Parts: sequence; structure tokens; C-alpha cells
Amino acid sequence: MDSQTSPSAVPGDVSAQKLLRTGVFEQLFAGVSYWSFAVTLLLLCVTYDQVRYQWNKYGIVGPAFKLPFMGPFLESINPKFEEYAAKWASGPLSCVSVFHKFVVIASTRDLARKVLNSPTYVKPCVVDIAKKILRPTNWVFLDGKAHVNYRRGLNALFTRKALSEYLPGQEDMHKRYFKRWIEISKATPGIAFMPEFREINCAVSCRTFVGDYTTDEKVKKISDDYYKITAALDLVNFPIIIPYTRTWYGKKCADMVLDEFSQCAEKSKENMAAGGTPHCLLDHWVKAMYEYRDYQERLDRGEALAPGEKAPVATPMFTNYEIAQTLFTFLFASQDASSSATTWLFQLLADRPEVLNRVREEALRVREGDPYKPINVDMLDKMVYTRAVVKETLRYRPPVTMVPYEVKKDFPVVDNYVVPKGSMIVPTLYPALHDPEVYVNPETFNPDRWLEGGEAEAAVKNWLVFGTGPHYCLGQTYAIYNFMSMISLASLMMDWEHHVTPKSEEIKVFATIFPMDDCLLTFKGRLPILD
Repeated sequence: MDSQTSPSAVPGDVSAQKLLRTGVFEQLFAGVSYWSFAVTLLLLCVTYDQVRYQWNKYGIVGPAFKLPFMGPFLESINPKFEEYAAKWASGPLSCVSVFHKFVVIASTRDLARKVLNSPTYVKPCVVDIAKKILRPTNWVFLDGKAHVNYRRGLNALFTRKALSEYLPGQEDMHKRYFKRWIEISKATPGIAFMPEFREINCAVSCRTFVGDYTTDEKVKKISDDYYKITAALDLVNFPIIIPYTRTWYGKKCADMVLDEFSQCAEKSKENMAAGGTPHCLLDHWVKAMYEYRDYQERLDRGEALAPGEKAPVATPMFTNYEIAQTLFTFLFASQDASSSATTWLFQLLADRPEVLNRVREEALRVREGDPYKPINVDMLDKMVYTRAVVKETLRYRPPVTMVPYEVKKDFPVVDNYVVPKGSMIVPTLYPALHDPEVYVNPETFNPDRWLEGGEAEAAVKNWLVFGTGPHYCLGQTYAIYNFMSMISLASLMMDWEHHVTPKSEEIKVFATIFPMDDCLLTFKGRLPILD
């Protein structure tokens, strides 16, 4: 009987329910309109948002108050380099809060290095929306041992031997675009070449990564649309993808690239399984997968390694989509940064004919007087001055100015401040590369600082162009070789003129940094460019 409801109890329960539904709430909110309730709730939310910001900010530099909810989101739509520089100069640690995300900016060399070398506390997040664009299962978001093991399987793709095999294809693409630039300049002298530099880098990357498994038309499509991905990956952005916004278009473009690279992976697997010769990065990676699979099968059969035989690097057989995701990150890592560096290289060399002449003389010397001699890594290693020009360009106008990380747990980044878990912390690289205590006249472009007797090579702690720590750039040698081979060949085959404007030295921020006027150039043929 205890478990049953007595009939006399029912009326009382109903009365209580009616009271709860009507009487209590009517008494509580008597005289309170829906508008009053909404305003009160809004004020409570604004107060909470402000208090939370002040609590997280306590002890470091930042705006006195946060614009309710969105913070400086509107500024991120059209970011200004001067605003970034002011933030870096405001203190070793500074902050902003955008929507739900609290962002701490680490502006000194030592703080940047500490963040980059603290995998216990942080992990790469690129930007807040990046996981939706690159996909949350992408290897760049792996952490700890999983990241180390995956990365180990990619190292063979960037060895000296592998890089030497990529050079002929890169040089072919350089020639193709040099011819095109000369024709463009004949038709319309002095146009903005930044879009062309974006396209050549996309083409070189695609041909290096997937070879002839994709078509020229697809490469052009990827290059034309890739800016949508760049535009979607602002440092701060709306936290969800809304149709017909920049993040939505970026996601659509990423879908297209991933689909194309998945098809390339399938073609490579078929070719390598049939005993084909590797001709691109994808082939080398897929071949390594088959070699490791064959090695595992040998072990399963009880076979031992022959004397002197080395076991292959552990390279699991990834799905086509997993391969596509990794190739996409290679393109993502190279496209904007390489486009920025290429733009500044051609502008700086045009403005400094004495530097260009030294590059040209060195290019001809290492080719033993034959300007048509194909480039190889031994020649590149002898181009001491050309390397200095490339490294000084990367220091003077670093393509990567900031690297966002997600804080995994409360991070005592300095003695008197702890970055809260769930925040974003952004080590900045630009100040370290322009440190007047390390570099003589850091705002001056001077390749000689990288030669023997100069101060730059010794400043290894400040050389953060490719990062440091467990997530340093795998392709740093690949990138430097590519820039060196490009400007070396360009110096022999072409002359070019920079049409200087008042905005040529101003810096525009579009994921990376470009000249504000997009670099107005005119190219002219110097020697016939042979296929």
C-alpha cells in the first residue's frame, strides 16, 4: 500500500501543481513584463561576460572592458598590421576576448619559445574554426605520442634525397609561370602580381605533392578558390559556420580539395601497387606504406631481416581520405606563407638591383656558366648568398607572424599569471625576428647579416620563422630550397621592374602579410625560356 497513491492525496497534488503553474509564478513576476524580464536576463548575461573577462585578464594588458559578447570581432574582419604591432608592444602578455574565446598573446621571444615548447599545456589549434575546415581528425591536431609517431612517418618525405627528386618538377612549373608572367606584362605592364604568386605556389605545391594525378584545370580551380579557405581562417571568427559566410565558403572549398586529393591517393595506390616509380611526394608516402605492410607480413610469416637490412619506418596503410587530409595540411601550411614570401622576394629584389645582380652571378657560377643547367641540391647548397637573401626576406617580412595554440590545462606561463584552460594562447614570432638587441638595424633588409661574420646565424633562439618544439615545420628545408631555386632561375631568365607606390612598404594582413598594393611588377624576358 505504501507504494500506491491514496485517493485523498490526488486532489492535493493537483492543487499544488496548479499553484506552481499559476499562483507562485504570478506572485513572483507580478507586474513584470516580458520586456523587463528579457532586459534583466540580458544585463545578467552582459555582467557575467564582463566579470569573466576581467577575471581571466587580471594581471595582464588588455582592453579595460569587453564589448558585450563579441569583443573586437568587427576588427578581425579587416585586421590591421599596426593594431597587431601595437598589441605586441603593449606588454609581454596581452589579451582580448572574442565571443566565448579568451585569447592571450605572448609577444617576447622567450615567452613565444616557452609556449611552443610546452606540449604538456598547449596543443595547436591554428584558429578556432580550423578544426571545421581542416577536419578534427587531421593529424596536425594530434597530441603527444600519437603526434610524434605520425610525424615520424612523414620525415622521409622531406629528406635530402626526396627533395632532390621534387626539384625537376618544381623547375618545370617555375618556367611555365615565368613565360606566363612575361606575356601578362606585355599585355598589361605594372599590374598587381600577388595573385599570380599565390597561383604559382599552389601549382608548385600541387605538382610536388600529387604530381600528375590531378589536372591543370583542377590545380587552377584549387588556386582560384583557395583564398576562400584563407579568408575563413581569421585569428578570431564567428564560432559556428553560417551559410554564405566566409567560413561556409571556406568549408565548401576545403571539401573540394579533400575530394580531389582523395582521388589522387587512390590513383597513387594503384600505381605503386603495380610497381610504378614514385614521381611525387604522395607516391613516396604510399610506397612507404606498402613497404611497411610487406615488412609486417614478413614478420607474421616468421621471417627475419637479412644481415645489414634495416626495418622500414612504421608507416600504416592510411585510407584515401586520411591521406587527403594530410596533403591538405601540407598545402595549407605552404600556400599562404609561400605566397607571402614570394611576393616580398620579387619586390625586394626589384628594389635592390645590387642584390639581384649578386643572386644572378651566383646562379650562373654554380651552373658552371650554363644558365640552362637543371638545378640540383648540390648547387643549392653552394648558393650561400641566395640562401642569405631568402632567410633575410623571411626575417624581414616573416610569412607567419603568430601561431595560435589551445590551452589544455591551466598554464602558468609566467610566475604571476596563469592562462586559463580552454583559452587560446598565441606566441608571436615577428618581434623576435625584429629584436634590435639581436639584429643590427632590424627594420633594414640586409642579406649580408647572414653571411660569415654577420650576427644572424648565431641568433638561433630568435629564428622562429618555422617555429620550434614538437610542432616545428616539417617542410622548412623544402620551403627554402623552393624559394632559392625560384629566384635563382628567375634572375637568369628574366628582368623585372617594381612600380613603387606609397603603399608598397605598408603591410596588409590576409592570414599572412603582403604589400598593401599587392606588388605591382612588369616582367621582361632576358633569355629564352626553354621547356
